[in-house]
Amino acid sequence: MILVTGGAGFIGSNFVLDWVAETSEPVVNLDALTYAGNLRNLAALQGDARHVFVHGDICDRPLLDSLLSRYRPRAIVHFAAESHVDRSIHGPAAFVRTNVEGSFTLLEAARAHWSALPADEQGAFRFHHVSTDEVYGSLGPGDAAFTEDHPYQPNSPYSASKAASDHLVRAWHHTYGLPVLTTNCSNNYGPWHFPEKLIPLMIVNALAGKPLPVYGDGQNVRDWLYVKDHAAGIRAVLAAGRPGETYNIGGWNEKTNLEIVHTVCDLLDELRPDPAGPYRRLVTFVKDRPGHDRRYAIDARKIERELGWRPAETFETGIRKTVQWYLDHPDWVAEVQSGAYRQWLATQYAPGAGA
Repeated sequence: MILVTGGAGFIGSNFVLDWVAETSEPVVNLDALTYAGNLRNLAALQGDARHVFVHGDICDRPLLDSLLSRYRPRAIVHFAAESHVDRSIHGPAAFVRTNVEGSFTLLEAARAHWSALPADEQGAFRFHHVSTDEVYGSLGPGDAAFTEDHPYQPNSPYSASKAASDHLVRAWHHTYGLPVLTTNCSNNYGPWHFPEKLIPLMIVNALAGKPLPVYGDGQNVRDWLYVKDHAAGIRAVLAAGRPGETYNIGGWNEKTNLEIVHTVCDLLDELRPDPAGPYRRLVTFVKDRPGHDRRYAIDARKIERELGWRPAETFETGIRKTVQWYLDHPDWVAEVQSGAYRQWLATQYAPGAGA
């Protein structure tokens, strides 16, 4: 049994689906179901005894203690986080609460659980912390990609809160001996991505004939990782990663934001042409956001060298699958945009209730 936090969010739900498909090990899924948590993402697991959902908050220590005592997981995979840079600029307090205080509370609960285990189970236990490349700051055009040894230089409230959580995880390993693993990933994309992020926003707006807002000059560069490749990378690290180590998980796909938008437009021209004309006509440049990092790039050679993981998807194959998924799931998009998914969840689940 493993415990996953934030397993109803975008990356977390893709990981849970991948885990159940690829292993026989049950998963307890703890999620607070904030705006980005959506149990519809996990509809395929309804009635599956290998998936136990619990509605709750990682800041709730009594709940964490109860879950760890009841299920005795041999690993915790910690996704739960506030993750949108724009939201962190407008409301940083939520990011400090969830990403810093929540991670601290989870670490303390995990330490108490781990300390009480028999020696053989202590040695096998893992606390896997899922983080981001944004903790490393911004790169210049000719700078080498981020390695695991790159200094931390977070530039937004979001990345600063994630950097703080990374440091807590490291400290709990070095001070208390908690067997931790940390992964720092590049920008994820794929199914069930909340449509405030770049790729799903472009798809949804284009299909609605709305402007496609691009910050600044559109030349900000990111490395793009298909979310199912990320899930496979986490499985590889959890299975064979060395306790106390950090592994960068990247897609080897550096693209400017404008390249991404143009690629989405061109795929939609092919798959769902608009009688009004090419979707690129909707591209609209808007004022850049404060402190917008210019470039991120991940050097993922360590995880390939030590654990044999490399992404299975190229950007071209992954983005085609992603655009097609959104075309095939208009009901999911409509529910998310209207907020109806949250109204449904409110009637089905109360905090602390399992399903």
